Amino acid sequence: MAGNTFGNLFKLTTFGESHGVAIGGVIDGCPSGIDLDFDKIQEELNRRKPGQSAIVTQRKEPDAVDFHSGIFEGKTTGTPIGFAIFNTNQKSHDYGHIKDSYRPSHADYVYDKKYGFRDYRGGGRSSARETASRVVAGAIAKQFVKGITFDAYVSQVGELQLNKNYKELDFSLTESNPVRCPDPAMAEKMENYIKEVRKEGDTIGGVISCVIKNVPIGLGEPAFDKLHAELGKAMLSINAVKGFEYGSGFEGVKMKGSKHNDKFNSDGTTQTNYSGGIQGGISNGMDIYFKVAFKPVATVIQPYETIDKEGNMVKTQGKGRHDPCVVPRAVPIVEAMAALVIADYMLLNRTIKV
Repeated sequence: MAGNTFGNLFKLTTFGESHGVAIGGVIDGCPSGIDLDFDKIQEELNRRKPGQSAIVTQRKEPDAVDFHSGIFEGKTTGTPIGFAIFNTNQKSHDYGHIKDSYRPSHADYVYDKKYGFRDYRGGGRSSARETASRVVAGAIAKQFVKGITFDAYVSQVGELQLNKNYKELDFSLTESNPVRCPDPAMAEKMENYIKEVRKEGDTIGGVISCVIKNVPIGLGEPAFDKLHAELGKAMLSINAVKGFEYGSGFEGVKMKGSKHNDKFNSDGTTQTNYSGGIQGGISNGMDIYFKVAFKPVATVIQPYETIDKEGNMVKTQGKGRHDPCVVPRAVPIVEAMAALVIADYMLLNRTIKV
């Protein structure tokens, strides 16, 4: 299986499966001398880990990270940072019923056809559990690009949409509720709705918005490696993501160019920010903001019809511990992938000027 590495200079390679011994990764290219705050790294993992509230999967994992290389006396050494997160609460028997059949809208069928063999326990490598490794790397990337802030939050669950500009929101409230929506009234509605959906044995999708502040001018390349293109790739690589838009996004098509153009102030800032902080593929110093759409979790705890390995139609039912809505736990993943992109482009920028 190829495609396990993300990044150009600040690179992350991940390994492991949902029900294997461990998941983990190797961070290559991280500069030396970064004084790491290990508590903050664990805090990021705690935001993503299962079993943290009544509206997420009840799998109980401590998600404690063990570092094996690249760190000495609390600082990065510049050598590869190897780490592992050991799985402690697998219930592989929950997946015995899909050993010879394929769950609709999962990777089961295409994995089997591509590789001729698959780990059916929790989806194996296709499980969103792999994203815990991204959160570790993203937490380190955040500490490398200190001063740049990443604020992701849930802005939509199903048809419940937070129609407020991010500038009206208090991001300090994001972690005050299990949905991770910084608007308390909307957060309560979202939480109640997710609970209703869960009782039905069903799932629901949602949207995560993210704002990156204090990004320097000049990150990104003008052709294939545009900053927004890399952010899009990063977000679309996250499990269950179906869409990405930045700046004015799809709504921008309704505007005329004379209104959509971001007029300059004398200091180079712009009066509006429909560009989303990126012009010509390069950051312009304004806030970068984008949205990421997540589909409803494919595993529904309801009877359904599918096919087995021989192509026969069979009836089965979803089992196991699953999120009724993935977006609350995906907030730190979105931030982590954004941080990896920014860290990578910060290093790339060091190579262009004498």
